[in-house]
Amino acid sequence: HSPTDMPLEELAPKIELLLTDVDGVLTDGGITFDANGVETKTFSVRDGLGIRLWQKSGKRLGVVTGRASRIVEQRCNELDIELLFQAVGEKLPVVEQIAEDAGLSLEQIAFIGDDLPDLPAIRAVALGVAVADAAQEVRDGADYVTATPGGRGALRELVELLLKSSGAWSELTGALHG
Repeated sequence: HSPTDMPLEELAPKIELLLTDVDGVLTDGGITFDANGVETKTFSVRDGLGIRLWQKSGKRLGVVTGRASRIVEQRCNELDIELLFQAVGEKLPVVEQIAEDAGLSLEQIAFIGDDLPDLPAIRAVALGVAVADAAQEVRDGADYVTATPGGRGALRELVELLLKSSGAWSELTGALHG
């Protein structure tokens, strides 16, 4: 898969579903355990607002992650993300099943990831995205690489790019900035 030749302005409106990895994309990739062995993660509030704006635009968002964690389930519940797939070994078959279940083609999907398990999905969808600090192979295989590292608003950057490219950004954010 070579990066798409379609300009983002043409591609963006076709994206109906945005799928994301968790560790290294919605977080900085760190996994912290407290003294009781309870896992904690730090999520960016900017990503949270990005997710809300994406949903408000009428688009869907889902999470496909290799690890299973109660904290991820909690974050997804908080953001009304119904498509949550945890403990996924191979992501591409899950992405293909999500597409089929949603009645979408891979040409209507964007996937953002950071490491090798994400690469097959990144290469298969219409818009494959790597975060700024993704593994080199992932950055090389992506259609777009964010300027922002994982856990610091990379998903928000992607949402903003897609919504601005499709002309929906100013309408959705107008009330927020007067």
